[in-house]
Amino acid sequence: MTNPDQPAPKGKADETRSRILNAALDLFRRKGFEQSTMREIASEAHVALGNAYYYFDSKEALVMAFYQRAGDEMAPRVEEVLQEVKGLEKRLSAILAVKFEYFEPNRTFLGALLRHAADPEHPLSPFGEETRRIRERDIEFFARAFEGTRGDMPKDLAPHLPKLLWLYQMGLILFWIYDRSPNQRRTTVLREKSLDLLTSTLKLLSIPLLRPMRKRIVELVLAAEGDEAHA
Repeated sequence: MTNPDQPAPKGKADETRSRILNAALDLFRRKGFEQSTMREIASEAHVALGNAYYYFDSKEALVMAFYQRAGDEMAPRVEEVLQEVKGLEKRLSAILAVKFEYFEPNRTFLGALLRHAADPEHPLSPFGEETRRIRERDIEFFARAFEGTRGDMPKDLAPHLPKLLWLYQMGLILFWIYDRSPNQRRTTVLREKSLDLLTSTLKLLSIPLLRPMRKRIVELVLAAEGDEAHA
């Protein structure tokens, strides 16, 4: 007789893991992250509770798997738009469009995770050590947006711009989660207008007279990274 808590053979194991993750995400959307239990997730996925814990030792582990899946699934879409779209503002707009479209079904669920975001020690914080690899891959997408345009960017500021844009993205996501306007129209307007202002400002920062301002911006980024001693 098969032990229901015994892990499935490899191949079927991937399918089981995916089924558990899909069931969890569906439950998080319907019931909320805090209100959902691992027992309910196992029931939704039609697996034994012990089997669910074998693949994911906590709800937090399920969220981390969601983050990883999101990055894997968005990567080819982002690569596609980077190949098709020219110009910094259009590239940034296209990258953000991919992300907001992908996360739309999980907007309420993501909102429930916000209370963990401010604590870098929490495993689900986008600023924490556990999410470093996911964050760094995300930042790399923004670095790619500058390919072919870096000649117009100040050399002292250029290495820090991808991180700044990632922080800008996080601010937009926060606004979007709390946006109660129809279809989050306010977020769309904010995204469009702030991107125009952002890219225009970057061009102005190339002026030699604004070097002190660029230095302050670099110091700000380094301080956020905990490396202010090298500012």
